[in-house]
Amino acid sequence: MYLKHSVIGMASLALCFSSCQTTPEVTSPDGNIKVMFHRDADRMTYAVNVDGRELLLPSALGVVSPQFAISSGAEMSLSFDSCDETWEQPWGENKLIVNKYNEMAVTLTDSAAVMTIRFRVFDDGMAFRYEWNASGCDTMTVTDELTEFAFATNGTSWSIPGNFETYELDYRVLPIGDVTDANTPFTFKTETGVYGSIHEAALYDYPEMVLRRNDAGTLKADLAPLPDGVKAYVPGRFTTPWRTVQIGKKAVDLINSALILNLNEPSKISDTSWIKPQKYIGIWWGMHLGTQTWVMGPRHGATTDNAIKYIDFAAANNIQGVLFEGWNEGWENWGGNQHFDYIKAYADFVIDSIARYAQTKHIELWMHNETGGNIPEYEAAMDSAFAYYASLGVHTLKTGYAGGFKGGYFHHSQYGVQHYQRVVETAAKYKLMVDAHEPIKETGIRRTWPNMMTREGARGMEWNAWSAGNTATYLCTLPFVRLLSGPMDYTPGIFDIDYSRAKADKGRLEWNGPNGDCCIKTTLPRQIANWVIIYSPLQMAADQIENYYGHPAFRFFRDFNADCDMSVALQGEIGQYIVVARRAADRWYLGAGTDSEGRTVNQPLDFLEPGVTYEATVYADDIEASDPKGVIISTSRVTSTDTIEIKMLPAGGQAITFIPVNE
Repeated sequence: MYLKHSVIGMASLALCFSSCQTTPEVTSPDGNIKVMFHRDADRMTYAVNVDGRELLLPSALGVVSPQFAISSGAEMSLSFDSCDETWEQPWGENKLIVNKYNEMAVTLTDSAAVMTIRFRVFDDGMAFRYEWNASGCDTMTVTDELTEFAFATNGTSWSIPGNFETYELDYRVLPIGDVTDANTPFTFKTETGVYGSIHEAALYDYPEMVLRRNDAGTLKADLAPLPDGVKAYVPGRFTTPWRTVQIGKKAVDLINSALILNLNEPSKISDTSWIKPQKYIGIWWGMHLGTQTWVMGPRHGATTDNAIKYIDFAAANNIQGVLFEGWNEGWENWGGNQHFDYIKAYADFVIDSIARYAQTKHIELWMHNETGGNIPEYEAAMDSAFAYYASLGVHTLKTGYAGGFKGGYFHHSQYGVQHYQRVVETAAKYKLMVDAHEPIKETGIRRTWPNMMTREGARGMEWNAWSAGNTATYLCTLPFVRLLSGPMDYTPGIFDIDYSRAKADKGRLEWNGPNGDCCIKTTLPRQIANWVIIYSPLQMAADQIENYYGHPAFRFFRDFNADCDMSVALQGEIGQYIVVARRAADRWYLGAGTDSEGRTVNQPLDFLEPGVTYEATVYADDIEASDPKGVIISTSRVTSTDTIEIKMLPAGGQAITFIPVNE
């Protein structure tokens, strides 16, 4: 889908435009962002201006397919539209979403093909996608995408390397001009002070896009290939994902943007009453520490006794769900043929009686399916397994894809995207919510399929158990990069931040950090704050429950509500610090965190409901003792007219609950 090389006169070109424009353009509703389209004999381009300054210079457009090309003589027409609506989602950072944009559709009509490039411009960014119809062509092979992002100025960027297999990579801070490849979201701040992030929305039946610098020095779309080198096989009539650029004047504007969600279609699930955010616990952390195992044996984690203990703890602590990994036969094959049984439990995990016991306690039992990359086997088993889980009263499924896909397919190729989507749609048929680990990136499909609740898709908590771990700088970067795409199951909330004793007790003391340390690289209050900062509608208290027994700070998680109605990122800078507040019903929760520097932040409470007095319970760093394991809990009464002072140790944080006094 590219322009064939031929000459076309400007006079005849102008006749194809409505209102005789030679450079069609569309602006955001507030007039601050302008997108311009241009076509000449060689190529099609778009450009983006922000506040009258160039952000993206003319950048190539198009998709390459041997079966389809638009000639330079194709007739071009324009249509314009706009939207100003507010829609409601069953769950999310914000239940009510404002969707306001101006649209320009550029349609090229040739003798045997029609292509439309649809641009939408919001006050917080812009997006475009390709829509084509090749008459007489049942299947097209996409061999390349020409989309470019040519920055007008240099600046600073935050990203992970471009990788078609994993997102569990550390962030790099690089000048925009020095980036050779990057996955998305690709977050940047230009020399002119514009914050932005390149990503994609509504990714279906198509490979993921990464950015790779081409020979001309421009960042260009690169699609994950199939084993034969083809990027995608698609119908002759097809619509690609949106290519998106979120734009803001402040770093937190990117977090507060709903652009990605707005570019997805409304829900395809009519009855969403069974889709419910929840807090959960599980035996997961002990297995990453090595104190428990997935496979049946002396240290097996998923046992009936453990199940009863965790269900009882959840019921006593206002926690709705319990997850058990390693419950099913097949873990003994790990590293071999990667064969799992998705129905048959190990002998020491009596699943039917466990499910009945969970129901008597009004606790949701989660199922876990690790595939090991054996996609054909998993797809063959999904219907029967999901039907069985539904018969047990299960509504939540955690999936895993550790290991390479059979057949040489990339995780993020069209094959992978199709598989992940089949899981979501099959799960919806059996009223199962999905928490996907080793996933395809989030692109807002949770609007269309709201049972797709949360994903991993970055370095999560487990990296602290068996590697140098995640730094406080990483945690202050995460909200401005990965979390721009959507919720993350980071599995936060480790209270035993020096876990060397836990490993030593099992003879498992081993190298973890650069100094042989076994510790989480934040303070305890920052672990609490992460429950607010790192958004997930399925939020885990990830530590072993023994470390929560009797701990006064665990009251925060008991009080916390994962089903929030409104969220706002209040202040922050990428990689330095972050302050976020979320409201659930009439309660507010605040989380703040800093990098390796100690920091004091003054935060106005003007997000609170005016005229209401709240009891604020603060979980703060122990500044005087400078003890990362310490937490100072205090209460006071505040209103929306107050300002609080948030003091944080290096790698520290603070969490606050605001509960109306009359409650």
